[in-house]
Amino acid sequence: METWRILATILLAVAGVAGVLIIMAKARDSTDSSPTVAVAGLVSFTTVAVLCVLTLTVLPGAVAWGVAGLVTLVVTVLTLAS
Repeated sequence: METWRILATILLAVAGVAGVLIIMAKARDSTDSSPTVAVAGLVSFTTVAVLCVLTLTVLPGAVAWGVAGLVTLVVTVLTLAS
């Protein structure tokens, strides 16, 4: 496995976990409903997990780094906006 794939996946996973936590916190703030928070967390975690697997296996380099960079950028903006 190429080193760039591993690095892109690590970047995506770290930003993705932070993103999942932010999404769950925003769902809790807006609904105060535990099932809604759980569903939001499950959907966002599954999305990040699928993106990580795709980055490790089949995505071309530019797409993999683009996805990792975009997720990192979105999480950074959400963190700064909170």
